[in-house]
Amino acid sequence: MTTRDKIAALRALMRQEKIDAYYVPSVDPHQSEYVPACWQRRAWLSGFTGSVADVLVTARAAGLWTDTRYWLQAQMQLQGSGIALMKLGAPGTPSLVEWAGRTLKKGQVLGVDPQVMSMSAADDFERALGEKGIEVRYVPRNLVDRLWADRPAPSAASVRLHGPQYAGEKAASKFARVRAAMKDQDVDAHVLGALDAIAWLCNIRSRDIESTPVVISYLVVTGREAVLYVDEGKLNDAARRGLKGIVKIRPYGKVATDLRALGRRRTAGKRRLRVLVDPATTSRWVADLLGGALLIRGATPVTDLRAIKNPVQIRGIAAAHVRDGAAMVKFLRWLEKAVPRGDQTEISASDRLRAFREEQPLFQDLSFSTISGYAAHGAIVHYSATPGTNAKLKPKGVYLIDSGAQYLDGTTDITRTVALGPPTPRAKRMFTRVLQGNINLTRTPFPRGMSGQRLEILARQPLMLDGANYGHGTGHGVGHYLGVHEGPMGLTPRDVKNVPLLPGQLLSIEPGHYEAGKFGIRIENLCFVERDEKLSTPEQEWLRWRPVTLCPIDRRMIDKSLMTRDEIAWLNDYHKRVLKELSPLLDRDHREWLKKATRPL
Repeated sequence: MTTRDKIAALRALMRQEKIDAYYVPSVDPHQSEYVPACWQRRAWLSGFTGSVADVLVTARAAGLWTDTRYWLQAQMQLQGSGIALMKLGAPGTPSLVEWAGRTLKKGQVLGVDPQVMSMSAADDFERALGEKGIEVRYVPRNLVDRLWADRPAPSAASVRLHGPQYAGEKAASKFARVRAAMKDQDVDAHVLGALDAIAWLCNIRSRDIESTPVVISYLVVTGREAVLYVDEGKLNDAARRGLKGIVKIRPYGKVATDLRALGRRRTAGKRRLRVLVDPATTSRWVADLLGGALLIRGATPVTDLRAIKNPVQIRGIAAAHVRDGAAMVKFLRWLEKAVPRGDQTEISASDRLRAFREEQPLFQDLSFSTISGYAAHGAIVHYSATPGTNAKLKPKGVYLIDSGAQYLDGTTDITRTVALGPPTPRAKRMFTRVLQGNINLTRTPFPRGMSGQRLEILARQPLMLDGANYGHGTGHGVGHYLGVHEGPMGLTPRDVKNVPLLPGQLLSIEPGHYEAGKFGIRIENLCFVERDEKLSTPEQEWLRWRPVTLCPIDRRMIDKSLMTRDEIAWLNDYHKRVLKELSPLLDRDHREWLKKATRPL
């Protein structure tokens, strides 16, 4: 079936169900950012493979909403599909809900699967459309599933324990901290559907989602017990022993029955149970099942607890980045020699980098699909090379590679932009501005309590001197052998909650510059937030960034005349550290290459 065929078949089902529009978001029943193959409905329906986008289909029109990171990719992949690209955030572009309110008429119906609609999203839809007399109807069986004949089966990957030698804390201790937070909020139960939160709390990992080692599951925590709903066949004896006494195991398919029963339960005082649910990660389906319970809306305490890495995790993450940096050095040296031979492409280069990482101890997987973008493809922020777009690497122009790995002791995420031939003055100037932005933010201390929203402008300021900016955030939190994107903190102008930055958090710093049809530039390091001992006083604690990513930054791309003495000193000190920490893992030829790549500017 072509995309047009799929849309036509969906419209036929919509007529049968007597609905006038159907909403297909990119999330799964657990509101995941990255989605298991069996739930990638939006990608199957639309042909757009980016990780973030929503589709709305009416009787006569269809649109796909995605943000600036994916506009160029979506333009290419939606050609001839009959689906219009809606550039989310662009001036004059209505949101999906606004467009639905304008397009549908009073008395018409918008349908959606309640399992893929969060409580927060359901509130937004019902409020905005209800004001116009448009009904939001929750359709029990997903319409896309009824069309998707060759839909993949759910993952059967085994569940394994993530031991305290890596996690730094036993699951029993984590449950005690979560129950203490529940007591503070005066709740009787907490229902979790977010897979990364469940994996962290139970100290379990699996391969149910590519590159994100989570387990498809639900978890219900009360003051006295916890029940993990998971496919029991995926648990080996070691996992069962490790979870014994911490959680009871129930089949994944029994969660609906048990949630209905939980909603009907009463306390000893005959009052309704107070059940904590995170409206951003709890589906409308779960909320409806809980029925008679009093739902207490609020972020799961796991989010804040997980964000602060403990000393074992911090040491593990640092060690993982040393090994990852060694793999990157091997890759960059290989790239320098291989490209002039003329037999390398975007895909072969990303495959080679994976091979270097696979040589490293404790490697498990990539942390996301590698973005390997040559020349114009580098300007597509979340570009994904395919056999149809796979560009040949030539000894000229600019190449961007954004990649990362999952190790048992840490998650990595790094972007480097390199010259494959003599760079143009324009490319050097903008690369230098991006580098200055990275340095500017990284070297600036800040008082405890400041949010990423207030700080991230420091990374944009050098670019703004040239009338340039970038559409994505400056940085995101990163998990520990878990999600490469992890809240609640971030470096973004859209952080409406103003989440404070705190010691122990791990974030990316990744300013960029993109010129459509020409090149893209991004330089990304992961950094810990830590106490600044020199500046802190009894009255005010100061914090600073400590880069944990170790990899040379391409000196050939730098216009030294634009840089200040302090910026040059920072880069030279960083490169001195890269050379010192990576050299023990490299042979003589790679050490010599690294010495040249990190020599003082």
